[in-house]
Amino acid sequence: MKKSLLLSLCLLASLIAAAQDVITKKDGQEIPAKILELTPDLVIYKRADNPEGPTISVYKHEVFMIKYANGVKDILTPQPQAKPLPVAPRPAPKEVKVADPPQPEEPAPYQMKLNGPRFGVTYITEGKLTRRLAEEFDATSPVISQFGWQFETQIFNIEGGPTGLVEFIPLIGGLDQGAFLPSASLMFGLRGESGMELGFGPNISPAGTGVVLALGTSFTSGNVHFPVNFAVVPSKDGARFSLMFGFNYRKR
Repeated sequence: MKKSLLLSLCLLASLIAAAQDVITKKDGQEIPAKILELTPDLVIYKRADNPEGPTISVYKHEVFMIKYANGVKDILTPQPQAKPLPVAPRPAPKEVKVADPPQPEEPAPYQMKLNGPRFGVTYITEGKLTRRLAEEFDATSPVISQFGWQFETQIFNIEGGPTGLVEFIPLIGGLDQGAFLPSASLMFGLRGESGMELGFGPNISPAGTGVVLALGTSFTSGNVHFPVNFAVVPSKDGARFSLMFGFNYRKR
């Protein structure tokens, strides 16, 4: 009797084993299962020894084969992906040289031109020169008029700094007293950005030669420039103090 019961149980187990699905993974593991569903990515099943248990899933790429209870085998080998066709390399674009755009010219440093007429007065201190004027020209006053012209040349210009100048100034004095007293000065000096200037140089006149020292500035109205200068010519025959004015059209 016991042998018959044991034989029946073995036969039943063989039937159950034959009626189950088997999942064979790529690592060789075999899982008795009941396949529920195959999705594009998953194999969904329940374990054969626990058909009422939880639903389990495994990725298809981990499964080598499914053997169904009816004996059908489904090998889940991934399809080889089609290799992309080789693409011929595109030729590198030719380098096209573009001419550099013309660079704007730097503006020339500002140059203030002071060429123009000059007029003013000269005061002569008591001495040999005033006596000579009185004797030869009957001059009754130590103050004489001056008329002339200023010629200016700028020899250098420092950006943000002073400008170097050379000036030649011929004058005719004493016309108001009937005298003709020519003089000329050659000045070397500096002018700042504010218009202030300082210079010195040789002077020649009927009184002889000497050295002239000058200080000046300027005023501007529109494009018209009005320079004002004060000059001193020291001399043992009588020092001369001159105050000169002028105007010119300002240019670069």
